[in-house]
Amino acid sequence: MLVTRQKLLRRFWYPVMPMSMLQDGPKPFTLLGEKIVLFLGADARPVALSDRCCHRTAQLSKGYCEGGNIVCGYHGWTYDATGKCVRIPQNTEAAIPANARVPSFHCDVRYGYAWVALEDPVQPIFELAEANDPGYRQIDQFYEVWNCAGLRLMENSFDMAHLSFVHKGTFGPKSHVPRKMTIEGTDIGLESYVETPVANPAIARNVVGSDEEETIRVMRGTWFMPFSRRLAISYPSGLKHTIITNATPIDDHSSMVVQWCYRSDTEADVPAAEIIAFDRAVTNEDKFILESTDADACIDTTRRVEFHMDSDKPGLIMRERLLSLLRQHGEEEVHG
Repeated sequence: MLVTRQKLLRRFWYPVMPMSMLQDGPKPFTLLGEKIVLFLGADARPVALSDRCCHRTAQLSKGYCEGGNIVCGYHGWTYDATGKCVRIPQNTEAAIPANARVPSFHCDVRYGYAWVALEDPVQPIFELAEANDPGYRQIDQFYEVWNCAGLRLMENSFDMAHLSFVHKGTFGPKSHVPRKMTIEGTDIGLESYVETPVANPAIARNVVGSDEEETIRVMRGTWFMPFSRRLAISYPSGLKHTIITNATPIDDHSSMVVQWCYRSDTEADVPAAEIIAFDRAVTNEDKFILESTDADACIDTTRRVEFHMDSDKPGLIMRERLLSLLRQHGEEEVHG
């Protein structure tokens, strides 16, 4: 999907940056081709503005924060959380012009990340039950650019046919077909249920709570339109491991992969570093193959046999849901 061509995508929330990155000053980010700057406002909450001073067009992200405002590093023009210029150091007598301001964007904090919607959101940030459950701990895992379109990553997240091929170096099962699999569309995206035997190599055994060479994964997946996924995995050991993956769209060909997980154990049981190491091995396998795909490859409707394959249903449902939503809001064409 060529994300910059779909105006509606500007009206969704995306996690763009860990809050911890904003502690030492403003940071730049590109969201759907829009260059923005994030910083902490007077209430220590994140703020998102256009990353361009209205004076001489310098990047505000090259400036600094002062009293909850952002100061341009070129001439000191200062902007508040609404994007209004509140100080021009060289202007000591006249009032600040009313049009001295920069565009501002919706910005909020959730799950330890700053989220941004470029225009009025069509739906709220999704809720995660594990976030409020004291029986789970949150482990922040990855924040990195992938040269891959968001929809490609989402399709891959629900595609069980790739497991025994792409993940043969980690947990890939011998069987190309899951023991049980159901997929259905919902108002927010889709839901899936999968039961499948998986390999259990040495790197995974402590992470999944089993010393057997093979174990069973029960996976409940939720797709939150447009580019977020929750995958709740449970094992026979009773361990629960929920992965939250977001493909925040930078532009048509790249995404910021923002991933964290929830675990029903403690650091004493399994160190976070060990969990991250295993999930890193798995995601590296995905990254290797996904970065070889095209951002704007449409589904070939002449290959009718694929419509009857469970492995292709997630992509078909995703396309149908996005098409429907885009058309509801007056967009008649979708690429990808």
